[in-house]
Amino acid sequence: MREPSNAIDRAKRLRRRMTLPEILLWQELRRRQLSTHFRRQHPIGPYVLDFYCARSRLCIEVDGSTHDYEVQARRDERRDAWLATQGIRVLRFDATDILEDRLIDGVLRMIDAALKGTPDT
Repeated sequence: MREPSNAIDRAKRLRRRMTLPEILLWQELRRRQLSTHFRRQHPIGPYVLDFYCARSRLCIEVDGSTHDYEVQARRDERRDAWLATQGIRVLRFDATDILEDRLIDGVLRMIDAALKGTPDT
């Protein structure tokens, strides 16, 4: 699928301006090498995904406080529904879970379980 040029330009900008939780998760994904390759700020259709694994067709989204508002939550639902029609699964994590040392391991276990196709226990 060819991505609109504005999505590609937006992805480039977002790569340069990643949030702290996105940076920390990116470092962990690269350091742990969870049996696959992730792309960061990857354009798909009209959207830019925070992290994307093409082999597993898995999208990981880091949600900051703006995602708590109803308007953004509805946008997220529409986006997730559209991604589902493209065969892409979406995992969403709250940014605060990534920032807390005691919670990041759980986030990574959930990602690893999704990559393996098994529920996290």
